[in-house]
Amino acid sequence: MTATMYAPAMPFSASPRQAGASALYRQVGVETSVDAASPHRLVAMLFDGLLEAIAQARAALGAGEVEKKGRAITKAVRIVDEGLKAALDHEGGGTLSRDLAELYDYLTLRLTQANLRNDDQLLAECQRLVEPVREAWASIAPQVDAGAR
Repeated sequence: MTATMYAPAMPFSASPRQAGASALYRQVGVETSVDAASPHRLVAMLFDGLLEAIAQARAALGAGEVEKKGRAITKAVRIVDEGLKAALDHEGGGTLSRDLAELYDYLTLRLTQANLRNDDQLLAECQRLVEPVREAWASIAPQVDAGAR
């Protein structure tokens, strides 16, 4: 997995595009300090926020808190659509970028179905699909950090 699949991840110099990316990450509700984060870290934060929203939805569903479940799933969908998917660099990311876009479309569909059906199995599926992508993204952090120096 390379960092170039996400538009704000390369190059690492501050740019108007990076500034716009920071606003995007804040907009989708990833609650952490994004101003000092590298573009690579911003994407990692989106993955973390997505997994946290799914976990919150699963917990709320298990507790019968339908409104809380709905809010958590809505947050998860926004992170996917307005964060991860919107940040993909289709020109530089090639096939991997297109594959991720398809995965994100599928996640949005399954999250929406999970919300409509109150289906924990669908939420678990989304979690299983995101975890390896998040782990792969985290695994390239040392290379990205070394390249930024």
